[in-house]
Amino acid sequence: MIPRRASLALVVLLIVLRGVMAALLPLSADEAYYWLWSNHLAAGYFDHPPMIAWLIRAGTTLFGDTPFGVRFAGVVLSLPTSWFVWRAAAAILKDEDRAALAALLFNLTLMVSVELLAATPDMPSLVTSAAFLYCLARLQAGGKCIAGLAAHDAGASAAAAYPRARIAPGVWWLGAGIAAGLGLLSKFSMLFLGAGAFLWLVIDRDARRWLVTPWPWAAAVLAVAIFAPNLQWQSQHHWETFAFQFGRIGTGQFNLRFLGEFIAAQFGLATPLIFFLMGVGLVRATRLGSSRLLPALLVWVGLCYFLEHALHDRVQGNWPCFLYPAMAILAADAFVTKGPWRKVSMVAAPLAGLFLLAVYAQALYAPLALRKDPVARLLGRDFAPVADVTAALVKAHIADAVLTTDYETTAWLRFTQPAIKVIQINEAQRYSDAPPPPPALLQGRLIYLAEFRRDQHQLVQRLFAYTGFPTQLQGPSGFYRGKPAPIPGAATLYMLYPVGRPRASQIGRMP
Repeated sequence: MIPRRASLALVVLLIVLRGVMAALLPLSADEAYYWLWSNHLAAGYFDHPPMIAWLIRAGTTLFGDTPFGVRFAGVVLSLPTSWFVWRAAAAILKDEDRAALAALLFNLTLMVSVELLAATPDMPSLVTSAAFLYCLARLQAGGKCIAGLAAHDAGASAAAAYPRARIAPGVWWLGAGIAAGLGLLSKFSMLFLGAGAFLWLVIDRDARRWLVTPWPWAAAVLAVAIFAPNLQWQSQHHWETFAFQFGRIGTGQFNLRFLGEFIAAQFGLATPLIFFLMGVGLVRATRLGSSRLLPALLVWVGLCYFLEHALHDRVQGNWPCFLYPAMAILAADAFVTKGPWRKVSMVAAPLAGLFLLAVYAQALYAPLALRKDPVARLLGRDFAPVADVTAALVKAHIADAVLTTDYETTAWLRFTQPAIKVIQINEAQRYSDAPPPPPALLQGRLIYLAEFRRDQHQLVQRLFAYTGFPTQLQGPSGFYRGKPAPIPGAATLYMLYPVGRPRASQIGRMP
């Protein structure tokens, strides 16, 4: 077993490394898109609730519109998130070394290393999920509910009923309610943890007694009250986020390919041996009466949904990230120092560390010349030289503004080339608070930029009377920090069209 101090020291080291990577790596398209949100603060947005926009705004207020500023909140919140996992594991496993190991395994997974680095809604979702689990773990460890109720009925004070607790255990329900409300403001996946907590109340004999007290119901009311600003925003915007997110349920036809993709994604994002420990821990914990039943049920509700969804549609690899605090605790519980699985346990953390360092190195320096590099695509390496050429055209007064038809191109252009005026002519619902372009700008010199596979020049032709022949732009794959590393046939192709004579006075938005 790894000593507690060694595990915690490694956790701090991983968080420091995360901060360095946050400063060095360029933004992904999604991060740049959420940065656009932060320029127009609101109580809600088309894709997700507003928490990520608020956090990005806090970071950029301190450090400017830089990659580190956009990601600052995730780096800082890595500390309380790891602390929540550590102390929740201590309350559940009753073993300080295993508790610190849970925090270490949590931070070693590629899932957590990416999601607490990247400024996406998964970042605050991870933080609030860990806080929610911590509150329930403290609630469970504070004493059996039946004992507390009996003491209360006898007229004893909370301090007498729980002499070792600084506060009455029921108050932890309010903490869970706050975490749930903030989680809902981050991402709707908190609903799965809420359902898991209710299932725990129904199944666990000791926890069931809480149902006849006001505490869990007060927690639910508190969560809804915190979430109320987004509910009000939704009511004013045709409930579009709910329609967008829940519209995915039940789509598609039966296909086992998606199930295989989902399992393979988690195998890689958890790292192989930690994934194995998570599975073993989940199976072992799924026993009535076990103190590990709480994290197991929190995992099972969300996991069952994703497994069912994967039978007919793709599950994005990042979706289950909110389950990783509980899964890390179950993995630490499955860690053994004796027996046939000893080598698997002992190698899990070092292997995960090497895997994480390899991904960081590929993201920074691209030492492997991959024909299809997902990291290069994610970080927009191919787009950087295209953005430079576009900016040069604007600077040379060949164009006054750039038209786009997808949020990725819009967001990257706006963040990397702030001097360019960008007009996205479709998907106005993504930018409900952004202003429309002035008519004089639409009458000026315009160019339409689109990735080849997302080219929608037919839409441009419907909105503008003139659309000229396109110019192809293709940056060298692996272009990063001014050092081109071309891989034949691997670079992304972009199309650039001259455009003019708008058919309407108002077209699109300028986020």
